[in-house]
Amino acid sequence: MADDATDDVDEAILYALQEDARNVSSGDIAERTGTSGSTVRKRIQRLESEGVIKGYSAEVDYQKSGYPLRMLLFCTASIPERGDLIPDILEIDGVVSVQELVTGDQNLLVTAVGESDSDITPVAQELLDMGLTVADEVLVRSHETTPFGRFDPRTDA
Repeated sequence: MADDATDDVDEAILYALQEDARNVSSGDIAERTGTSGSTVRKRIQRLESEGVIKGYSAEVDYQKSGYPLRMLLFCTASIPERGDLIPDILEIDGVVSVQELVTGDQNLLVTAVGESDSDITPVAQELLDMGLTVADEVLVRSHETTPFGRFDPRTDA
């Protein structure tokens, strides 16, 4: 393990926060890790300051909130520019995430949500206007996430 890598306590903290950051207390995590609440709080602060924990956000069910379309747009940008384009792409109305891909011809994966096709089409047009090629579009039916299993102290991964 590298010097800046997380240890078992850090990973247990990350797992607990991924499970339910809103409802887990430092005391709950301390019980899981065999440490004190103050140790957990200090570790969370360190993980935040080091950028391991980038923030806390709500997981939104866009379909239930009135935006039933989730579209994945696989784009191609010039390799030197792709990372620099991400902040501008995130500013496009309807875009909820951008992932930089490092293999294959498509090197940006843009996720957009909307109420209808007329919400998604302008996203694709803005991407084209930025000089990107939209190579493929995929409509997503459902999207689920789970905490990273190797952070779970209850397993021997």
